[in-house]
Amino acid sequence: MDVFVYGTLTEPERVAEVLDSFVFVGPATLTGLRLVEGRYPTLAPGGETAGRLLRTDETAALDAYERVDDGLYRRVSVPLDAPEAYPDKAAVYVGDPDRLDADATWPPGRGPRNRAGVAERDRVGDAASDEGFAERVTAYLERTDVRVRLTPDDPV
Repeated sequence: MDVFVYGTLTEPERVAEVLDSFVFVGPATLTGLRLVEGRYPTLAPGGETAGRLLRTDETAALDAYERVDDGLYRRVSVPLDAPEAYPDKAAVYVGDPDRLDADATWPPGRGPRNRAGVAERDRVGDAASDEGFAERVTAYLERTDVRVRLTPDDPV
């Protein structure tokens, strides 16, 4: 699996503490999401982020490091612009800004719709206001061109 890394996992020493087998494929740029700082780095809608493309088969170890099961980060898949020998997709870990004390806002998704495609309202207000972080990220990725581009000539 190819993974776009942008924070602590850009450091080979840190990656070696987490993974037994990995290779850095090269520098990469993530478009459509920008880096924001918090307790740990995360991403927010808009802009671009410089990082590296990491290749490993140890998905479970990365998920554990990023605390995916706890909901701290979410692993998503985005298109990868790279030569033909590469996969079509790259994984990206996006952290929950509320849990990371990061200055990032994810726009609401579509929320529940009725059969006519009109947003349903609940008694309190807009039903989309109850959407969780994962749903907002998914909705953003569905409507925005977020992708990783391998940039072998760019320094990281």
